[in-house]
Amino acid sequence: MNKSELVDAIAAGSGISKADAARALDATTGAIHGALKKGDRVSLVGFGSFSVSKRAARTGRNPQTGAEIKIAAKNVVKFKAGAGLTV
Repeated sequence: MNKSELVDAIAAGSGISKADAARALDATTGAIHGALKKGDRVSLVGFGSFSVSKRAARTGRNPQTGAEIKIAAKNVVKFKAGAGLTV
């Protein structure tokens, strides 16, 4: 499912227009992004939680040449599925 299919599903499920559903989805993802950027954890009960984790610097290898390369430290987003999110 891509973003436009998700917008269609939100609009159909809530009875709002596709434009309103797109704005609601953009506002939701923007709020999650903003909270994670501040270092907060976002927890949606029944769905899961998003958090920021620090990944340490490490040495890797270029797969084409085999040469060692340095990979910088960075922050990454982690998602942990909630108990209610089953397939």
